[in-house]
Amino acid sequence: MKEKLFGYIDAQQDLLLDLQRGMTALPAIGPDNNGSGEAAKAEFIKERLAALGFPPVHSLNSPDPRVPAGFRPNFYTVLPGKDCSKTLWIAAHIDVVPPGDRALWRTDPFNLHVEGDFIYGRGVEDNQQAITSAIIAAKALLDLNLAPACNLGLLFLSDEETNNQHGAIYVAENCSNLFGPNDMMLVPDAGDQAGSLLEVAEKGVLWLKFTVNGRQCHASTPNQGVNSLLGAADLILRLNRLNDIFNLSDPLFDPPTSTFTPTQKEANVPNVNTMPGRDVFYLDCRILPDLSGDVVLTKVRELMRETEAALGVECLCEVIERREPAPASDPNLPFMRALVQSVYDVYGLSPIPVGIGGNTVAAVFRKLGVPCAIWARIISNAHMPDECSRISWTLGDAKVFAGLALTCQ
Repeated sequence: MKEKLFGYIDAQQDLLLDLQRGMTALPAIGPDNNGSGEAAKAEFIKERLAALGFPPVHSLNSPDPRVPAGFRPNFYTVLPGKDCSKTLWIAAHIDVVPPGDRALWRTDPFNLHVEGDFIYGRGVEDNQQAITSAIIAAKALLDLNLAPACNLGLLFLSDEETNNQHGAIYVAENCSNLFGPNDMMLVPDAGDQAGSLLEVAEKGVLWLKFTVNGRQCHASTPNQGVNSLLGAADLILRLNRLNDIFNLSDPLFDPPTSTFTPTQKEANVPNVNTMPGRDVFYLDCRILPDLSGDVVLTKVRELMRETEAALGVECLCEVIERREPAPASDPNLPFMRALVQSVYDVYGLSPIPVGIGGNTVAAVFRKLGVPCAIWARIISNAHMPDECSRISWTLGDAKVFAGLALTCQ
């Protein structure tokens, strides 16, 4: 059976290119990135699913007046399995980021370009490889009349590239009854070029904006003002102590600790001979699952008060992004073991459990109690010019997904 299944999937290159070409030509960019949303791309995928004989598609649209369609599309289809009491979900996001500087692209980012085993275009890896592999895997089961071990659900989400409010979070908050107590989820949105990583945990995200207010004056008479830049520098160095304060280690992650990294610095005064009275900078915090964002913020405020007392500035802090860490998924679950075996059957290696500092939609669904595995064999070049993926790996991942669907418990 496996030989027949894998042979069928290997023969789906034309479908792969048709799906990737159609999706790439429909820039699904959200309004936060000055785009018109994902509706056109969603309709393309739905039409292809219907033409390929999939079961009916169910829509979970999130209202959003900022886009022409008036909503952000989320939708799913489910193939019935032998055990209908639970569902294996494969979740992928349909939105993409803008292409950036087009002069850095060798080809048109929204016109699929094929070079041997490689395809190029915005979104072909992030996250269209996952979409394509999932559709091909499910189509193989349909066409070969192979019933999955349990229900197989394909879940398509919007708004992943910004904050998930109109995608995974909307589905989790408004459609939580979609997921049963025994459901499980595969999110093919991270990995490496060998397929050797099985992501089972993610750090939480806390992005902070700091405003340091002093008093502007002429740089030749600094005693007449309060230097906000000096205050910002002092606060940045104090915030760097967070890395030592919250130094608990978890070997699942690389790096194994929570991290607190100063990043963006806004411009202050436009000329050299003015001492600034206002400085703004940002801190990117990635927090281990055992650490609370509230605990971090309490310590941050203590450090702000220290800077204020030392330099006479005013320090303000604004939370601009906060995603609490989700519980890790158990890599020893039968679902996880079946995935590892399926990867071995296709690629001859067993992926190892890891945690990552980035965030995927898996964090949202883990908070609902759905165990999630993040795995794919990908070229990690999301958001870059000349974004690309490999045809052979897209088909290989489809084999992994189909094999998992047949053995998942």
